[in-house]
Amino acid sequence: MHVLFAKRCLLCGSVSERDLCPPCHDSLPHLSSHHCMVCALPLATASVCGACLANPPAFERSIAAASYAFPIDALLHSLKYEAKLALAPVLADLLTVRISPADLPDFILAMPLHPAKLRERGFHQALEIARGVSKTTGVELLPLACRRVRDTRSQTGLPWKEREKNIRGAFTCEADLSGRRIAIVDDVMTTGATLNELAKVLRERGACNVSAWVVARTLPDRLAQAHSES
Repeated sequence: MHVLFAKRCLLCGSVSERDLCPPCHDSLPHLSSHHCMVCALPLATASVCGACLANPPAFERSIAAASYAFPIDALLHSLKYEAKLALAPVLADLLTVRISPADLPDFILAMPLHPAKLRERGFHQALEIARGVSKTTGVELLPLACRRVRDTRSQTGLPWKEREKNIRGAFTCEADLSGRRIAIVDDVMTTGATLNELAKVLRERGACNVSAWVVARTLPDRLAQAHSES
């Protein structure tokens, strides 16, 4: 009976007690422990990179489960564009194990999705991941605190220097966050411009500390590729 009802690994299909069998889990592109605590990019020695020291973003800390590489990128693509919602709790679990009790904020917010995108997609991928993170950590999720009021162009398709301009003024927040610590949950951080813009809005609403929690962080090789393509 145990064999009849055993799970199958989402990646290799082998019988597994968990969604990912141990070999597949171990082979994931887990983010190195040597990275900037603010932007999560690789770092050899110091805890904060030079770019974040010179131009600090509105968020103080980033936590990422993995780098944006195979098969994490494929899993995220399947969730976002193929509506495989069963992947959301799996990806949430990968993120949650990187979060220590000391990292827990007062509230969790999912990166807002514009209503037009929600109608097109039928679901909100960051919110689905955030629900899993909230359930596991016990931190309350505020699904309606912030809204995306501008349906901006995809950041991926924009020239490098225009991403910050593109996302400016895209969010609004009506909640009183005075003195609260907030974590923003999203699927991927590429340049951090979108997370930074939302963090600015949260600061304006009184948040005293903002963290970025993402399933995957795009690392320098892919950032350079995106830069060259733009």
